[in-house]
Amino acid sequence: MGTFLIPVLRRLLELDRPAPIISEAEFAAEVERQYRWNFAVNLGDVTAFFFGLSFMSSATIVPLFISKLTASPLPIGLAAVIAQSAWFLPQLFTSNRVERLARKKPVVVNLGIFMERLPIWGLVLAALAAGQSPLLALVLFLVAYAWHGLGAGIVATAWQDLIARCFPVDRRGRFFGVSMFMGTGMGTAGAAISTQLLNAFPFPTNFVYTFLIAAIFISLSWYFLALTREPIQQTYAPRQSEREYWAQLPEIPRRDPNFRRFMIARLLMALGGMGTGFITVSAVQRWNIPDSVVGTYTAALLIGQTLGNLVFGFLADRKGHKLSLELGASAACTALIIAWLAPSSDWYYAVIVSGVLVVMEFSEPSRRPTYVGIANTGTGLASVAAPLIGAALASVSYGLLFAAGAAINLLTVILMRWWVKEPRWASRHPSP
Repeated sequence: MGTFLIPVLRRLLELDRPAPIISEAEFAAEVERQYRWNFAVNLGDVTAFFFGLSFMSSATIVPLFISKLTASPLPIGLAAVIAQSAWFLPQLFTSNRVERLARKKPVVVNLGIFMERLPIWGLVLAALAAGQSPLLALVLFLVAYAWHGLGAGIVATAWQDLIARCFPVDRRGRFFGVSMFMGTGMGTAGAAISTQLLNAFPFPTNFVYTFLIAAIFISLSWYFLALTREPIQQTYAPRQSEREYWAQLPEIPRRDPNFRRFMIARLLMALGGMGTGFITVSAVQRWNIPDSVVGTYTAALLIGQTLGNLVFGFLADRKGHKLSLELGASAACTALIIAWLAPSSDWYYAVIVSGVLVVMEFSEPSRRPTYVGIANTGTGLASVAAPLIGAALASVSYGLLFAAGAAINLLTVILMRWWVKEPRWASRHPSP
């Protein structure tokens, strides 16, 4: 079996296709030549992806669907673990190989269609099974949801390196700001449609339609992504065994104290997300709101993201991405305080209101996948613990859960603001 899969995998990843040897100036010229095209097709990817994602929102739709299948909070906590950690966890395990690849796009496109996109159709099957067998539906849903999340994490390091190649450092925030503005704007429209679907059809038909739309548009986003024209750059990273690669990883945070401080603050930020997956369930249980209102919560979430992403994207290009993380943690702290003290369900609209890019600036391009892998897998480990701690606190009191999350986010703001240096400026003016 292995002798069959290895040649197939090598073909999918284009490992035997030689890469041109070009200078840094020639590479920069190719980036500029393809900039407008890559901006357009990746904008199409992000827009379609987030429109589809709004129909399977991890903060609203997913907890609601699971709550229809079981009264236990454990599956909701498990889904939150998947949503918050599955994308992050696998990245360090792939960074050694990704670092040596001249081409990143084949990983993202040729492998990604099987690992990330096709599993979404399993959510449709789960909704179809929900009427006859809630237990089967729950198992199908969690398996497909985990497959999608972990599959996305497996290709994520290559995707981030692909984006870093396609967009210069002073225009990455602009690209993400505009694309997320468009994507979450479309997601807001999707949330309005999901509200109508949840209200117009009985369970589980409403979720069949909701997940079907998610699957169609997330598959469409893959088509746009496949049109990317990757600037090819030969890599000279030394070939290392997995043991050798892992043995040298502790040296990176030891040699780079600013990156080490960033990692501590970033892990706290992930831990501060412990209450995210329980906000909607809290509102449903406390105020007995109808399912259709959950769709409007999704719309409120996306409106906040739409405006925030556009502003923060352009701000990050000018001021650095650390400031965006500080503002994001501040918003999370405020949201959880509101959820903790909310006197009625209407206040939850205020509750549902950029760590990827900043990591790219801590290292030179040749080590970028490793830095990204360390940061994101570390965040994933904290994100595994966060929903489990959140589930334990929620079983005692939602107020206790939201208060703890708010306190951790406040500590994150303090550390990120006064302890971590913006890497873009720190790299130009290193400390003695």
